[in-house]
Amino acid sequence: MTLLEAIILGIIQGLAEFLPISSSGHLALGQYIFGYEDHNLIFIIVVHIGTLIPVVIVYRKAIWELIKRPFQKMTYLLIVATIPAAIVGIFFEDAIEAALSSITFLAVGFVVTGVVLIGTDRLRKTGKKSDEITYLDATLIGIAQAVAVFPGISRSGSTISAALARGINREDAAKFVFLMSIPAILGALLIQIIHVVRGNLVLADLDFVVLGAGFVASALSGYLAINFMLAAIKKAKLSYFAYYVLVLAAAIGAYLIFFR
Repeated sequence: MTLLEAIILGIIQGLAEFLPISSSGHLALGQYIFGYEDHNLIFIIVVHIGTLIPVVIVYRKAIWELIKRPFQKMTYLLIVATIPAAIVGIFFEDAIEAALSSITFLAVGFVVTGVVLIGTDRLRKTGKKSDEITYLDATLIGIAQAVAVFPGISRSGSTISAALARGINREDAAKFVFLMSIPAILGALLIQIIHVVRGNLVLADLDFVVLGAGFVASALSGYLAINFMLAAIKKAKLSYFAYYVLVLAAAIGAYLIFFR
């Protein structure tokens, strides 16, 4: 992997982690375009760590409150919301890996994301606050996150849509969803680290300049993306992202039909 490719893939990861366009789908597509047959687990780990930085910065006060008072309702809600994705990640790991290698599946996932986002903007304004979120709300949002472990299906888009459908107001829905992203990203990191420890990847010849560039690119682009996404959620402008992923799905379809 060259320095430029690392920067491009880092930017893709940072933007797509928080914008509702599927980070796993875009990262897999980027690696496909650059011709990587195998996923570079070390690089994926590094850029995932990079995307944690923006969440911690933007929601540092809320995170600090959870650290100071860990045994509170919000903590339990986040745990409940994380369980479905953890179950899917553990028991369907092979299916997820196969989907990552399928450009056809990516196109299908992007279509699903586009349809969900268009429907989300049409939801009426809601008013449920953070302290009114129920465990049923958390479970359903968690199921939406579990579905989004498959590439092409946006985690942020699916969970925001589920939260708004449950009547949570846009600002608090965004807060809950982005706090959910912390255990989700950490869980993905854990799975990838396990692969490394098991010896599925040779650690020799690591280029720390390339890895560092990917880390910085993902952190900076992620910070821009999370703030842009917050504004888009408040203004109900998610359909713009829907048009993008639908066009992307159409482009992949055209490639498969005419060029592959």
